[in-house]
Amino acid sequence: MQLNQRNIFKIKKQLSCPTYSRQTLKTGIVHIGIGGFHRAHQAYYLHQLLGKYPKSGWGICGVGIREGDRTMYDILKKQNGLYTLIVQHPNGTVKSEVIGAIKEMLLAVDTPKKVIDKMAHPDTKIVSLTITEGGYNFSPLTGAFNFDNADIQQELLHPDQPKTVFGYLTAALRKRRTKGIAPFTILSCDNIQHNGDVARQMVLAFAQKQDAALAEWIAENVTFPNTMVDRITPVTTSADIGYLQEEYGLKDEWPVVCEPFIQWVVEDKFVNGRPPLEELGVQFVPNVTPYEKMKIRLLNAGHSVLGIPGAVHGHPTINACMEDAVFAKFMRAFMDKEATPVLDAIEGIDLEKYKDSLEERFANPNIKDSVSRICSESAAKLPKFLIPTLQENLASGGSIDYATLILVAWCYYSDKEMDENNNPLEIIDTQQNLLHEAAKKTASHPLSFLEVSEVFGKLIENERFTKRYVEMIQLIYEGKGIRKIMSDI
Repeated sequence: MQLNQRNIFKIKKQLSCPTYSRQTLKTGIVHIGIGGFHRAHQAYYLHQLLGKYPKSGWGICGVGIREGDRTMYDILKKQNGLYTLIVQHPNGTVKSEVIGAIKEMLLAVDTPKKVIDKMAHPDTKIVSLTITEGGYNFSPLTGAFNFDNADIQQELLHPDQPKTVFGYLTAALRKRRTKGIAPFTILSCDNIQHNGDVARQMVLAFAQKQDAALAEWIAENVTFPNTMVDRITPVTTSADIGYLQEEYGLKDEWPVVCEPFIQWVVEDKFVNGRPPLEELGVQFVPNVTPYEKMKIRLLNAGHSVLGIPGAVHGHPTINACMEDAVFAKFMRAFMDKEATPVLDAIEGIDLEKYKDSLEERFANPNIKDSVSRICSESAAKLPKFLIPTLQENLASGGSIDYATLILVAWCYYSDKEMDENNNPLEIIDTQQNLLHEAAKKTASHPLSFLEVSEVFGKLIENERFTKRYVEMIQLIYEGKGIRKIMSDI
């Protein structure tokens, strides 16, 4: 049975389905970047809210900006925006439900005007984003907006022909300003520290070059709340699709699998109204910084601390890493000895319990989050998740062994592109060629990998760090084995 609105009456006999009228649903939110995480997190919260307040108007219009979004667009269009959320509990319990918060889908490459008009419509109160770190188009080294991007250059010359998220946001805001319609809030839900501040800086940088008067209006009228989002959401597999077919006879071409844990902390800075998500456990706070720093330095960094050496050793998934006592002990020691000492005080959070919960979540045997997903785009992740902890411990005289070994393992991973059993690694990184070229010189020039200043900044100039780095490089290149080096720290 195909998942779609027409079949919902049959499906609800077996699965929890939307209880609200989707036909009359207003879309108060336009979301750019409909992927697994958005569907397991923000759309799930709004689905719950619509169950409580069916006429609240907080449905979602999903937008795909790139050609690469076409498959998701096609599937959700066919399924009338419906999809199944499969929640995998550590004890083996599986809870599945059909989520209905996404009322419509648009693909910008096919209908750019429709997307602009939708964002400019008075019903749209929030434009939210999950566009990954790379979507913000900034230099990882300087943090400045990249105006060399060919699509950006085209948009600056032709504001009515947008290509990127920046072109669409400015086109829609220009239209609202011209028509006297109140602006929308731009809500980043990406895993970037100070994500709202970053979104604001990039949008204003682009708008200033394109239309200085519009940039001034945006700066004065549009809000960009910072947020911290959390829910582990591995890539959907054919086995997940098969599970729904076997268990329920349901054909869902792109369900989402996630863990039961969910968290959302948001600065309460909305210019044009917001959904009452505090009723569902969302925390609205004056300043999200301590929460996002905790999450990025512990959860996101903890993932890399397991995933990169896990890939080198040959562990396929994060839970497999946690089943290895050496890896589990190493990861907790990193959190306790290096990450925790440089965190800020966080009101209402017991850090020891939070770290305990991370260990339980990483070890969930039913999530099976692949190390290749965790290692993907490490060149964008590590400068935000791991390297700041290392830099702060270098400045304070704290422990650096754990973070240093992860960079050593990453060098080996980038150089060999194979694990220690000579199996090829699946490497997904836009900087893969640059990293490989730098890493492959390591045998003759041990610091060559650190010369990629776009990633490492000036770490190569710190003698305490480079001394320890070279010692560990020698161990791994002499064939001691990553697991043995981890156990000896």
